Amino acid sequence: MSKQLTPTLLQRLLRDAAVNRGVELGPYPLEALPTDAAIYAREAGRPSISRTQANPFFTATNDTKNQSELTQAVRDHLGYYRPFLTGERAILRAPIPDDLALRTREIKGAAYYLDASHVGICKLPETAWCTDATHKDPVADSTHAIVVLVAHGRAQQPGTLAADWLGSAAGDVARLRAMEIVACVAGHIRTLGFAARAQIAGETDLDLNRLAVMAGIAQRQSNDTLTTPFLANFELAVICTNYALATDEPLATNARPSALRHWLGINGATSGREHNRINKRPTHYSRYPMEQLERVERPTTLILDDEIPRVPQRANFFMRTRAGDLGPKAQREVSRFASKHPLTAGMMGPLRALAPHQDDDPLNAKSSQTNHLTDQSPQTNSDAIRALAYHLGVDLVGICEVPDYAWYSHRPDGSETATYHKYAVVMLIDQGYDTMEGASGDDWISGCQSMRGYLRGAEIAGVMANFLRRKGVSARPQTNADSDVLQIPLVLLAGLGELSRIGELVLNPFVGPRFKSVVLTTDLPLEVDQPIDFGLQEFCSGCLKCARECPVNAIPFGDKVMFNGYEIWKPDVERCTTYRVTNPKGSACGRCMKTCPLNKVVTADGAVLHRVGSWLGVNARWLKKWLVPIAVSLDDKLGFGTRNPIKRWWLDLEIVDDEVRAPRGTNERDLDLSKKTTGKKTPVGYYHAADMPAPDNTNSVPTNHREAIKRAEQLETVADARERRATGGARPAHYIAVSEADNS
Repeated sequence: MSKQLTPTLLQRLLRDAAVNRGVELGPYPLEALPTDAAIYAREAGRPSISRTQANPFFTATNDTKNQSELTQAVRDHLGYYRPFLTGERAILRAPIPDDLALRTREIKGAAYYLDASHVGICKLPETAWCTDATHKDPVADSTHAIVVLVAHGRAQQPGTLAADWLGSAAGDVARLRAMEIVACVAGHIRTLGFAARAQIAGETDLDLNRLAVMAGIAQRQSNDTLTTPFLANFELAVICTNYALATDEPLATNARPSALRHWLGINGATSGREHNRINKRPTHYSRYPMEQLERVERPTTLILDDEIPRVPQRANFFMRTRAGDLGPKAQREVSRFASKHPLTAGMMGPLRALAPHQDDDPLNAKSSQTNHLTDQSPQTNSDAIRALAYHLGVDLVGICEVPDYAWYSHRPDGSETATYHKYAVVMLIDQGYDTMEGASGDDWISGCQSMRGYLRGAEIAGVMANFLRRKGVSARPQTNADSDVLQIPLVLLAGLGELSRIGELVLNPFVGPRFKSVVLTTDLPLEVDQPIDFGLQEFCSGCLKCARECPVNAIPFGDKVMFNGYEIWKPDVERCTTYRVTNPKGSACGRCMKTCPLNKVVTADGAVLHRVGSWLGVNARWLKKWLVPIAVSLDDKLGFGTRNPIKRWWLDLEIVDDEVRAPRGTNERDLDLSKKTTGKKTPVGYYHAADMPAPDNTNSVPTNHREAIKRAEQLETVADARERRATGGARPAHYIAVSEADNS
C-alpha cells in the first residue's frame, strides 16, 4: 500500500523554493507586479485597426525572396500547423468544473507546460477585431482571449557560423513556438466542447498588442510600442474562445520587478541569476554543464558491437501491441492510450502533420545548391548545429556516428532499411520537472508528458533537416512517429547519459530519466562526442527505488545481464508495455521517471541539497559506495517521488469513444516504503532477437510470457560474455534475428 508522505517544514526548506510555485504562474513573477484595471477600459476604447496595421513588417509565407534558408524552413512548419488553428468543437461538452479559477489553472498550466514565457487572459472586446477581419464569423460568440507570449531564443555569438545561419530568423522561430502552443491549447478547448480559434502575428484578425496589454502580460509605451518587464524580444499569439475563464488585470504602466527580488527569485519564479548564468554560457553549450563530465572511449556498460543484431521495427513492443501480439485488449487500447486526455488530443493533429514531411526535400535543394558546409571544419559545423538546436528549444545535444546496429533492419511494411547517413545529432527534450512533481507518474497527464516531448522534438528536428537540405546537405529527422534508427544506443554513444537500472533507458546526470529523444541523421561532417562516465553504474547498483516503485514489477532488483549484445538491467518490456497501454486509471506510465532520485533540478534555482549531491556525484566518485545508500534513504525521507499538489494544474478527464468523460479512477500513488527490495521479484520475460516476429509478418504473433521467463537460462552474465570473447567463443544463437537468419 502506498504511504502518503507530507513534507515537514524542514523538508520544505531543504527542497528548492519553486516547490511552492504553481505551474500556472509561469517562469516569470508577473503576479508580483502592480496592476491597473483602468487600462483595460482605455485599451477597449481605442479605435479598431486594420489587418495591415495588426500585421506589420511581415513577409508573406509564400514570398521567399530575401528570406534565409532557416526562415523558409521555419515557415514551412508554420504551414504544417496552420490547419490546426481552428476546427470543429466536440458535440458534447466535457464535465469540466464551473469554478473559473480551476478552468484557468488548467489552461494557463497547459500553455506554460508547453513553454510559453507569459500567458494572460482577458475579455474579448469588439474593438480588438480588425476592421477588415476575414475569420470573425466562425468565432463570433467568443467572449475571452488567451494571450500567449514567447521570448526569442538566445542571440548567437557574432562571427560564428550559427549567427550566419540564424540571421534574422529569431522572430520566426519564436512565432513557430507560439503557434505550436496555441494550436495545441485551442485543440484541447475544442475537445472540451467549446469554440476556439488560434491566431498568430503576421496573419491575425485581432489586435494582438491590444490584447496583450489587456491580459496583463505587456505594457504600451508612449510611442505605442509594446514592452514587457522581463523580456526584450518576443512574439504573440492569441486564442479567442467562448470558454469562460478567470481574467487578469493589466499591468500598471510603471510596473517593474524589484532587481534584488528578481535576482533571488520572486515567489519561487526562475531567478535573475539563473537567467544571467545561462546567458553567459557559450550558445553551443546547454544550460547544463555537460562539459564538466568525464569522457571515456567506450560506454560504461559492455557493448559487443559485432554481435548486436539489427532488428526490424516489427519487433518493437508497441508495434507488436498494434499487431495484436499482446492480446486484443492491448491492441484495442494502443491506438488511444497516450491521447486519452483532451490536452494530448489537441497535440495529436500537429504531431501527425509533421511525419509526412520527414523525407521532404524543399525546392529540390540537394541538387540545386552547392554544399559549401563541407568546407567548414567538423568542429565548426558541430558548434553551429548545437547552437541552432538550443536556439530552437532543445535541452541537451550530443553527436555520434551511427553504427550499423543502430539502424532498424526493416521498416513496418517489411521493406529493408538502408543505412544512409554517417552522423546522428541526438537531442533531448525535458518532459517538465514541475509537472512531474505534481504527477504520480501514471495518472492522466502521463501520456501528455510523452507526446509533448515527441511533438517538440519532431518540430525541431524537422526544421533543422529542412534547413540543412536547403543548404545542400542530406538530413532526415528520426522521430517517435517515424524513425529508421533505434534511439537509445545513439543517446548513449552521443555522450548524453549511461544505461540505468530502469533498463532500456539512458539516464542523464542533470535531467535524470526525464526526457524524450529525437535524432537528426545527416552526412554533414561533424565532430563527435565521447560517451560519459558519471558513476551511474555504482549508483544504480545501490539504488533500487525505481524497481521498488514500478507498479507492475517490470524492473529487476538483481544484476545486469547480457541481452542481444548489451550489458543491461533488462526490464520486462512485455509487462511494462501492457500496463502502459491498458492503464485504467491514467493515460500511460512514467513511475520510474517520477521516483528516480536523479529526477531533480540542479541549476542555480535548484535546492542546495540537489546541487551538492550532483557535484559530489560527478566530482567525488570515490564516495559513491558510501553515499548512495545515504542519498536514497534521504531521498525517501524528504518525500522526493511523492506528488506535490501545488504543481498539479490539469483536470482528470478521459476520452472514450470521442466523448470526454470523468474517469472511473485516477492513480494517486506516492511512495511504497514498506516494499522489500532484498527478496525475490517476479521473474523477467526475455524476447531475444531469435524470438522476434519476422519483419514482414503482419499477422498476430502472440507472446508467451512463461516461455519468455524460461529464456533466462540462455542469458550470459557480463563475466561469461567477456570470457567467451577472450577464448574465441561463437556468437550466441539467440542473438541472431529472424531476418538475419533468413538472409544467411
